[in-house]
Amino acid sequence: MSKKPQKAEPNLTIKLFRFLTNKIFFKNLLYMIIFLTVLLIGLNLYLRAYTNHGQKLTLPDFRDMHIDEAIALAEDKSFELIVNDSTQIVGKPGGLIINQNPKGDSKVKENRKVYVTTTKYLADKIRLSSLPELYGRDYEQKKKELSHMKINTRIKDYKYDAAEPDHILEVYYNDELIVDSEGRAENIRIDKGGTLDFVLSKRSGLEISIPDLKCQTLAAAQFFIEDGARLRMGRVTEEGEVEDPSSAFIVRQYPPYSDDGKMLIGDAIDVVISAEKPEDCN
Repeated sequence: MSKKPQKAEPNLTIKLFRFLTNKIFFKNLLYMIIFLTVLLIGLNLYLRAYTNHGQKLTLPDFRDMHIDEAIALAEDKSFELIVNDSTQIVGKPGGLIINQNPKGDSKVKENRKVYVTTTKYLADKIRLSSLPELYGRDYEQKKKELSHMKINTRIKDYKYDAAEPDHILEVYYNDELIVDSEGRAENIRIDKGGTLDFVLSKRSGLEISIPDLKCQTLAAAQFFIEDGARLRMGRVTEEGEVEDPSSAFIVRQYPPYSDDGKMLIGDAIDVVISAEKPEDCN
C-alpha cells in the first residue's frame, strides 16, 4: 500500500509573518498598549500623590502686594487667598494686602486657605457733626485733634477780628464753606485723609484803607476808628485854644487821607484839632 504524500510544513519565517499580520494580533497589541499607558499614568499619579502626602510648602509673604498679583501667585503655588477684611490707610491705594494669616514664610500644606486684609479703594467718611467744635477755637489745638482723626488742615486766609489771634473764623471743604459764625453746614461728610481749609483771626498786619477824619469832631473820629479795634487814636495836638477837645474839629491827620492810601490794622492815627471848623468842610 502506497503512502500519501505529506504536505510540506510552512517555514518559520512565513509563520511569523502570518502571525504578525493577523488582525487579532494587532487588536490585542493595541489593547495591551492602552492598558500599559493607563497603568503607567495611574502609577505616576499615585507615586506623586504618595510623595507629596503630608508635604509642607513655604507660604509666600503677600504683604504690600496688590490683591490681583497675590491671587495669581497663590494659585501658582497651590494656595487659595480669601479677603477677610479691608481697612483704609491714608496715603495708600486700595487693594494692597496689609496683613495675612498664616504669616508669610510659614510651613503649610498644599491648597491651604490664606486669609488677608486689604486696603480700601474708597475712603471712610466722617460726619462733620462728629468733629469737635471749630468756630472760635484755637487753630493749633484743633489741628492736633483733627490729625488724630486722620483729617488734614491748612490755613486758607486771615481776617481781622478783635478776638484772640489765630482763632478759627471759617472752615472750608472742597471750596465749600461748612463752618462759620452761623454754625455748621448740614449733611456734610468728610473723607478720612481729606483736607479742611481754615480762615483765622488776626488783629494786626492786615491792610485797610486810611479813613478821612478831617472835619469830624475828635469824639466822632475816635469812635469811628476804634470801632472793633481796627485802628487807634494816636497823638492829639491842639491848634489854638481848645476848651473842649472832644467837640473840637480835626484839621489835619497823619498819615494823611488818600484814595488809595493803606495802613495796617491796629496802627495809630495822629490828629491836629481846632475849636474852629475848617473852611473847606461841607
